[in-house]
Order: sequence, then C-alpha cells, then structure tokens
Amino acid sequence: MDVVFLVTVLIVIGALAFDFINGFHDTANAIATSVSTKALKPRHAILLAAIMNFVGAMTFTGVAKTITKDIVDPFTLENGSIVILAALIAAIFWNLLTWYYGIPSSSSHAIIGSIAGAAIAASGFSALNYSGFLKILQALIISPLLAFGIGFIIYSIFKVVFRNNNLAKTNRNFRYFQVATAALQSFTHGTNDAQKAMGIITMALIANNYLTTNDIPLWVQFSCALAMGLGTSIGGWKIIKTVGGNIMKIRPVNGVAADLTGALIIFGATYIHLPVSTTHVISSSILGVGTAHRVKGVKWTTAQRMIITWVITLPISATVAAISYFILNAIF
Repeated sequence: MDVVFLVTVLIVIGALAFDFINGFHDTANAIATSVSTKALKPRHAILLAAIMNFVGAMTFTGVAKTITKDIVDPFTLENGSIVILAALIAAIFWNLLTWYYGIPSSSSHAIIGSIAGAAIAASGFSALNYSGFLKILQALIISPLLAFGIGFIIYSIFKVVFRNNNLAKTNRNFRYFQVATAALQSFTHGTNDAQKAMGIITMALIANNYLTTNDIPLWVQFSCALAMGLGTSIGGWKIIKTVGGNIMKIRPVNGVAADLTGALIIFGATYIHLPVSTTHVISSSILGVGTAHRVKGVKWTTAQRMIITWVITLPISATVAAISYFILNAIF
C-alpha cells in the first residue's frame, strides 16, 4: 500500500477519533449546568446535546478553514502528513489524560498546540504562519475573559430584574428555560469544535495532494459531525461533575445566565471564523456568574486547578507532538 495513502487514512481515522473524544470531553461542558440543576435528566441532556452538536457541525465551515490555513500553510508544509498525524496523537493523548482525571481542559488548545509543536519539529519556527497563529492565540486568550465579564453582567441584570420575585418560582421557571439554553449552547459548540477536526482532515488532503483548495468536502463535514455526535452520546460524567458542581452551586437562574453567555461568545467566534475553547468559555462564564452571585460561593481552588491546566496544555501538547513527530518520521 502506498505510504502517503496509508498515512492519510490514519489521519482521517485519528481526526474522527479526536472528534469522538472531543464529543464526550468538551460537550459535557455544554450540558453540565442543566444536569446539575436537574432541568434535564442526564440521558435526555446527552441525547439533546448529541443532536444539536451534529446540527451545529453541519451548519458552518469557517472555523475549519481557519484551522486548515492559519497555523501552518498546508501547501508548503514539509512532511505535512507526518506532522498532522503526530499532532493528532498528542492531542488525543492529552484529551484522554485530562478526561481520566476529570479536568475540563481545552481540546482547542491541545490540537492547536500539537499542530504547532509538530510543525516546529519538522521545519523549525519558520513553519508557523505567525499572523494567523497569533490571531488564534488572541481569540483563545480573550474569549474566556469576555465570558467572565459578560457572565457577570448578565447575572447582575437578572438579579435586578427578578429581585422582587419569589425565588422558588423563579428558579422553577428558569429550569424550563434551561432546556432551550442547553440546546443552544450544544448547537454553538458543534459550530466551533467539530470544525477543528474538519480542518485537520482538509489540511492532510491538501498536504498529500488530494485537494487543491481549502474548501471543506461534504463527506469530511458529515463524518466529523457524526463522530462528535456519537462521542457526545457517550457522556463525560467526570467533567460534568467538575463544571456542574465543583465551581459553584448552580441554580437554574445561574445556569441560564452561564449558558446564554457561553452560547453568545462561542457563536460570535464561529461567525468571525475563529476557533475558541468551549471549555474555557463555558467554565469562565460560570465563574463570572458565580462572582456576581456571591464571590465566596465560588470554589476558587477548582478554578485555580482549571487555570493551571489551561496554561500548561499548549506547551505540553506541543512537546508531545514534537516527540511523536520524531518517532513517526523514523518509522515512515
């Protein structure tokens, strides 16, 4: 069998595996608040998230094109297929490791750091498309800060608007509304996260001369959407527990404010074709809501643990990808 074809097949399998893992790793964040407040039963929440992730993934391709061309240039990337395969191995390794320990780390940071690390190992720092790479990094840094601020503002507005309402009745009504916000957040998650695997497969097809443009083939879009939907159906219980209960005690009104914030930021990023970390955005929105609700009610030790994981994900995934590249390059 032709080596280029074999590696391409391995990349497609690896990218779909990454999307599947992303489904139960990151999508847990989208439904964590609705499960923790009992607005939705876990099985119903997961089914809803799986369907809405699939729909979202089939709706847009702008982020996929950004992944394809803005980190490295697939048309000139040296040993492109080996670089991409090494990046996938590193990203999958980090996702599974953090999932095992129930830490809501970023699949986006993992795959972006992995691509950069493998490309640097192959061709040095000149392999990076610095203008595009820095634009992506800015989006990854700014989006959680925006989520924290907007979450704080939205919940502060809720407190003013509903200050004279009966608390139990208000929470009961918001619990019904949470079904809609959970669906919306799952949809926006699909519009952004599933596209990362689409971009990786397209990058490999270009690098191996199976494509001449960065347009996303329909079969790539559908297979990635399906993989994420199936992954979501598995559920990520450890991460749901961390996000849904270990940051703050979430009531339905808190959950709606956090869900609306997360959906707004994620969809805004999708609209301007920028990949963001849905994990960072959703967790930061909960932190913002919790701070507006009661600062002492936020479990800052959990937040600190999450932030440390966020910071170390890029360099660790880049290092693992570089090591993987050298091993794969020796094999192939």
